[in-house]
Amino acid sequence: MMNHRHFFNRKLHSLLGVVPIGGFLFVHLLVNFYATRGEPAFLERVQIMEGLPFLALIEILFIFLPILYHGIYGLYIAFQAKNNVGNYGYFRNTMFMLQRVTGVITLIFITWHVYETKIQMLIGKTDATGLFTLMNDILANKVMLAFYVIGLISAVFHFANGLWSFAVSWGITVGPRAQRISTYVTMAIFVLMSAMGLMALFAFANPVDVAQAIQK
Repeated sequence: MMNHRHFFNRKLHSLLGVVPIGGFLFVHLLVNFYATRGEPAFLERVQIMEGLPFLALIEILFIFLPILYHGIYGLYIAFQAKNNVGNYGYFRNTMFMLQRVTGVITLIFITWHVYETKIQMLIGKTDATGLFTLMNDILANKVMLAFYVIGLISAVFHFANGLWSFAVSWGITVGPRAQRISTYVTMAIFVLMSAMGLMALFAFANPVDVAQAIQK
């Protein structure tokens, strides 16, 4: 019974990491990417997201609860895990270790980011129209900018490398060749999503520079 429960929890943990959490991460980065086009473009996308029907219910059921489960069970996995030296080589064991480390970093980052943004909106200290200014104020601090860069890269790596594990555990990539191709694909996803996220962060941190670049 315990083995069946552990198997189910691992499968659910893996699935939630891709759907809906991975999907939310991509959409969140995409909305933030509009900051590279200036504050009005970013706020326009934010208003579209904020105008979705049943938004609070969607956030609770498909974002916060899945992240909570994935994060708590992920911590259990991280502190119980041992490297698969007998099954994989040095590279894959390194990725295995990084998956656990970035998972812990990502959970800390998400918790802090939610406090600095969503919680501030819920308690009335800001609203959707003030998010650009809020992020600019946060990232004006170089320490916080570094923290956000580390948190962003960790979150994207955890998702991208998690896709590789998901494909293996769900029987999508069975053989060595399929797993090797999957490594290239997931690392390309990591690079592209990281670039998109970093461009957004620096657009929030330096909005004047972005506006000047657009005019040129």
